[in-house]
Amino acid sequence: MVASPQAKPIQFPPSEILSDEPPLETERHLAQIILLLTCLKWWWRERPDSPQRDDFYVGANMTIYYSPHQRRSEDFRGPDFFVVLGTQYKERKSWVLWEEGGKYPNVIIEMLSETTAKIDRGEKKEIYQEVFRTPEYYWFDPYSLEFQGFALQSNGTYREMLPDRRGRLWSEQLELYIGIVEEKLRFLTVTGEVVPTPSEAAIAEKIKVAQANLQAEVERQRAEVERQRAEEETLRAEAEHRRAEEETLRAEAERQRAEQVERQLERLKQQMQEQGINFNE
Repeated sequence: MVASPQAKPIQFPPSEILSDEPPLETERHLAQIILLLTCLKWWWRERPDSPQRDDFYVGANMTIYYSPHQRRSEDFRGPDFFVVLGTQYKERKSWVLWEEGGKYPNVIIEMLSETTAKIDRGEKKEIYQEVFRTPEYYWFDPYSLEFQGFALQSNGTYREMLPDRRGRLWSEQLELYIGIVEEKLRFLTVTGEVVPTPSEAAIAEKIKVAQANLQAEVERQRAEVERQRAEEETLRAEAEHRRAEEETLRAEAERQRAEQVERQLERLKQQMQEQGINFNE
C-alpha cells in the first residue's frame, strides 16, 4: 500500500521583503503624499497615550504583503498612504501581514491619477472592503481635487462619508478632519486648525514669539505712558497745591495789611480826640 504524500506546509516568505512599488506619476502626487506623511508623524510625535510613539505606523507608496502566495506586488499595488494603529513604531521595508500580527491598515488614502483612478475606485476599494476590512478609505485627485471618503459599516460594506459644510470629512480612526486646504489634502484638528508640517510649526512658533514680544513691548510702552501721565498729574497737583498756598499767603498778607491800616486809623482817631478835634466834622 502506497502512503499518501503529506501536504507540504506553506513556506512564508522572509520578513525582510522589499517594497516593490512603481514611482509616483507626478511631482504633485509625491508632494501630496509627503505632506500627509510629514504632518501626521509630527502631530503624533508626542501622543498623550503613548509617549514613546510606539502605537502607530504611517506608510507611503509601500507594498502590503497580505498573502504568502502573493507574487511580490504584481497582483496588488500597495496604498499611496496608510495608517496602522496599535502597532510598533519602527522603520519597515514593507508591510508584511504575517509579521505584523495580521494587522491591516486602519486608514488608507489613494492618490487618483489617469492610470490608477479606475482601479482605486473599483478593484482596490473592493479589496480594502472585503479583504483588508479597512475602517476608512479615502481617495483624492491632486489635480481635479476630487475627494471622497468611505467608512466600513457593521454589515461589512463601505458607506460614503458625508462632508461637513466646509467639505471636510471626520476620521474616527485618526480623530482628525481631512479636507482640502489651498488645493492640498490636509489634516485638521477638531477645532479646525490645520495640522502643520514641522517647518510650518516652527514658523508659527516664531510668529507667536514675535507677537508675544511685540505685545510685551506695547504693554511696556503703555506702562511708560501711564507712568509719565501719572508723573504729570503729580506735578500738576503739586503746582495746584503751590498756587493754593500762594493764594493763602497772599490773603493772609492782605488781611495783615488791612489790620495794620485799621490800627493806624484807630491811633489817628485817638490822637485827634486828644487834641480836641472832632473826627466826624
